[in-house]
Amino acid sequence: MSSVSTSSKAGRPRASVHKQNSALSAREQILDAAAALFSETGFSGSSTRAIADRVGIRQQSLYYHFAGKDEILAELLSGSVRPSIEFVQRIEARVPDEITPAGALFALASIDARTLRQTPHNIGTLYLLPEIQESRYDAFRIEREQLRASYGRLGVAAAHPDVAATMSEDRIGAILIQLAELVIRLRRDGGTAATPEDDDTTIAASCLRVLGLSSAEIAAAREEAAAVTALSASTH
Repeated sequence: MSSVSTSSKAGRPRASVHKQNSALSAREQILDAAAALFSETGFSGSSTRAIADRVGIRQQSLYYHFAGKDEILAELLSGSVRPSIEFVQRIEARVPDEITPAGALFALASIDARTLRQTPHNIGTLYLLPEIQESRYDAFRIEREQLRASYGRLGVAAAHPDVAATMSEDRIGAILIQLAELVIRLRRDGGTAATPEDDDTTIAASCLRVLGLSSAEIAAAREEAAAVTALSASTH
């Protein structure tokens, strides 16, 4: 009687040394593994083979989902801004008839900080990579510019008159988006709050504070933002 071979069948995915979340789709597992590697070894130090090994699939299987690691990084970067863009597009049209500019801005900054706080493996740390300036990442830079412009429009509308008179819309937008992205550094340096959601509201309040709003105005905006966010979540 011939013995039964215990070797793996040809083409069978390799076992991963890193346990993956089986609740994620294959594409999501690739994105998660890539984000981990990019943050651990850098973008240039990562390869599609290493990403595939981490997931536990053949390298060729990865190419079924992505053309290469550039496309993977582009998707990760886009995913760090797209939720905020989609959110602000829904609420900005309701300003000022249904939502005050301050309430909308507080909601946007909170959502944006939360999105960046929840990105896999703090992918926002890669924003400053030299490669991001290359043309293949144009889509991400355009999306981030759209988000910055929304911050600028809401910021000008919400700002105290003295602030609005001394800073341009572009400048306000640049300052506000940088404040929201502070959560990236907090995650990197291990300085997040005991209750991470507190960072989201602290950052949002800071956005309004630099625009000259009083504590009472910020408190009112926070209350309004909570209602706006809850309504948006219930309808999407």
